[in-house]
Parts: sequence; C-alpha cells; structure tokens
Amino acid sequence: MLGIIGGSGLYDVDGLVNKRWVHVSSPFGKASDELLFGELAGEPIVFLPRHGRGHNISPSEINFRANIDILKRVGVTEIISFGAVGSLAEHLQPGMFVLVDQFVDRTFARTKSFFGKGLVAHVSMAHPVCHRLGKKIEVSALSSKIELTKGGTYLVMEGPQFSTQAESKIYRSWGCDVIGMTSMPEAKLAREAEICYASIAMVTDFDCWHPDHESVTVDQIIKTMSQNIKKARALIKESASRMKEDLGVKACRCGVALDGAILTSPESYDREALKKLDAVAGRLFGKFSNDG
Repeated sequence: MLGIIGGSGLYDVDGLVNKRWVHVSSPFGKASDELLFGELAGEPIVFLPRHGRGHNISPSEINFRANIDILKRVGVTEIISFGAVGSLAEHLQPGMFVLVDQFVDRTFARTKSFFGKGLVAHVSMAHPVCHRLGKKIEVSALSSKIELTKGGTYLVMEGPQFSTQAESKIYRSWGCDVIGMTSMPEAKLAREAEICYASIAMVTDFDCWHPDHESVTVDQIIKTMSQNIKKARALIKESASRMKEDLGVKACRCGVALDGAILTSPESYDREALKKLDAVAGRLFGKFSNDG
C-alpha cells in the first residue's frame, strides 16, 4: 500500500474516493495528524501531512518516529515523501522537482532511531532511498510531463531558521544540491521500519548563497510552492495508478533491512522496547513483543 507524506503546502490529496481521516495511536507518542485513507486510481492510499493540517508543527517538533510507526502499523509498504527545499545548485531552478538519492544529515535535536537502550540495531544507509520505487516515480513524472531531475544530495538542516550565507556556501562546497529541514530522520526511520522510501524535493527558491537571491522570504516560497503542489498532486495520482503494475515490492531489499542488523542477544532483549516495536519490527520480534 502506498503512503504519501506531504510537506509544506501539501495537506491533503485531490481525487481521493471513500476518504476518511482516522486516528492511529503510536507507542512512540503523538503523530503529526490523523491519517487520510482513500482510493486513488483504484488503489488504496494513505496520506499524512507532516506538519499537520494548518501547518502547526515546526520541523524540529515533528515526531518522526510516531509518523513512520503509524504508517507501518496500517500496512504501508511504500512511502513517497514530498518536501519544499531551497536550491544549492544553479541548474536547479525554483519550480523543479528533484528525486533525491543521497542525504547529509545535519540535524541535532531529533530522535533518529526506533532502537536504543535495551535493543540495539544498525541498519545500512549507504543507499538511503529505494531504487525500485524511484524508477516508478521517474516513469510517473515523464507520463505527467513533470520536470524531474534524477539524483541529488539533500542537506537536511535543523531549522526552523534558514541557513546563513556562510553555511549555504559550505554546503555547496560539499557538493549538496538542495537544502531542507524534514527528510531526516524520516528516511532513516523508514529504513528501520523496512518500508520502501523515496524523497521528492520540490525547489521553491535559491538558498542565500546566490548573489541574485541573497535572502529567502516566506512570500517567495509560498508563491512557488502553490505551483509545485499542483504538480505534486498530479504525480501522486500517476504514481498510485502504477502500484498494481509493480510486483517487485515483495522482493525489494528494503523489506528485509533489519536482517542481520540486531546486535543485542535474545536473552538481553528489553521487553518494553519489544512491545513498542510490534509494528516496526514485528516481522522479527512479533513472538517476543506479544508475549507477557
């Protein structure tokens, strides 16, 4: 089942039938909002507005663990994540979409793992997005006549303030392509939850490195964002229509990301940690998390 995480400006999905907002509880706390269930192009879809309807949650205040947990809990197997970003590259103009394939995580105030004290795991993040899902999005963008740049490195900063000019220039020197505040630790948690994940960065502006665009304003971002949201909705609809065409999700390595990742010995498992992981890691720990 396809899950959509909507970033700034994307708070619902057009064209959904049989839609309903449903509260889903998580042992990791309160998620950003209820989940919007419905059908699009004949396929089931689940939508979550990352900042909440009305945009009342700042990037650093998002409970990323609860968000990913409830999506896993309701059966989501693939996530397409949308987010507004600034451009760090001349060729990435406002209004363009970037299918991100790498991240640099510069956040510092967020809980970044479902695992920790009492149950230790280390998953690979060398290739942080799902290549198979990315190919599906590429085809969908082409069919929808949406300009999509394949590949790019997303620098995820803490926020909520935008970067200084010195920071912006440093990130460019590192080879980063876009900058935003929300795809980390989201991508890490999706990997731990064994969910296929793809990130679409929607460029709203040039970051402040650009001599002709030295300051980023909310008005500027909102104007471009409204145009981006129309394209995002078209891309969601086209991607949903291709869900039934792709039988490779069951064989995707994302779905077994925890194999070999658990370092804690079974006799040392923390029972409370196991109970919280009933959805995220139920494939491995179901028998432990469900017994007393």
